[in-house]
Amino acid sequence: MNNTAVSIGEPWMWGAFTAFVLVMLALDLFVFGGRKAHKVGVREAAAWSLVWVSMALLFNFGLWWYLNGTLGPEVADRKALEFFTGYLIEKSLSVDNVFVFLLIFSSFHVAAEYQRRVLIYGVLGAIVMRAIMILAGAWVVREFSWVLYLFGAFLVVSGLRMLVMAEKAPDLENNPVLKFARRHLRIAEGHHGEKFSVMKDGVRYFTPLFLVLILIEVSDLVFAVDSIPAIFAITTDPFIVFTSNIFAIMGLRALYFLLADVADRFHLLKYGLAMVLTFIGAKMLIMPWYHMPVAASLTIVAVLIVGSVVASLIATRNGHPPKGDAT
Repeated sequence: MNNTAVSIGEPWMWGAFTAFVLVMLALDLFVFGGRKAHKVGVREAAAWSLVWVSMALLFNFGLWWYLNGTLGPEVADRKALEFFTGYLIEKSLSVDNVFVFLLIFSSFHVAAEYQRRVLIYGVLGAIVMRAIMILAGAWVVREFSWVLYLFGAFLVVSGLRMLVMAEKAPDLENNPVLKFARRHLRIAEGHHGEKFSVMKDGVRYFTPLFLVLILIEVSDLVFAVDSIPAIFAITTDPFIVFTSNIFAIMGLRALYFLLADVADRFHLLKYGLAMVLTFIGAKMLIMPWYHMPVAASLTIVAVLIVGSVVASLIATRNGHPPKGDAT
């Protein structure tokens, strides 16, 4: 890891990126049908996935070009590689969100045409939460560099736990957040389209779709606890951590709809993600004795992800996971 004390992000860069995110969210909400209930097809999801990946790569190229002209090719190459590696890690780990989102939507029998609105607001909440966590994490790492070893130990434990729990579905009925919400909120029974609340006899009730939104936000918060420390293993530059994370989150909704109908075919991917977390945690723990180049980390992460995807496709070449699999 390159433990850089000073971020390459200048105030105008933070401002420009924040403005870009707000504009894209506004376009999604008000122009490209984000407020119109409809089922997102594979073609639309694939197109948006391509758009978000292309934007991330264009941003990385623009960052490299700017840094190459201001700070020199060495810094430009290193920061561009850090961004790409961080983006790949965050994008890969976000696939685990997809599996949980599928479970939540199916448990509450949410129609496909209403899932998009939930995920739009889920992304908005995720961006705010991650921005706070990233900035706080960057400050902690800058002030107390030893906390990186705690991050490493935590990631190793998380990775091993994911390996053990890979085939076990979360128990939503006993989820403490859901129990708390049911106990303290007036919940209107039945389906109410894409509304999060309705009025009955002059009293406001929250719909089951609002409970779904709560679970989506909580699940992303849980995943952020794993994914944000993981990217600090690649770089401690807050601007790189923030931009790579946000690009991955912005493309999460499109990724969900792209994989929703074929998620069963990637049931071994969870093992690959677990090994990625374990590897990154171990990388952080051995920093005092061995500094692994970012390029080597990128290669290992890519091999683990691609290997688990290929293994999944081979195991499900008939279109279904092997017998006995829980997913």
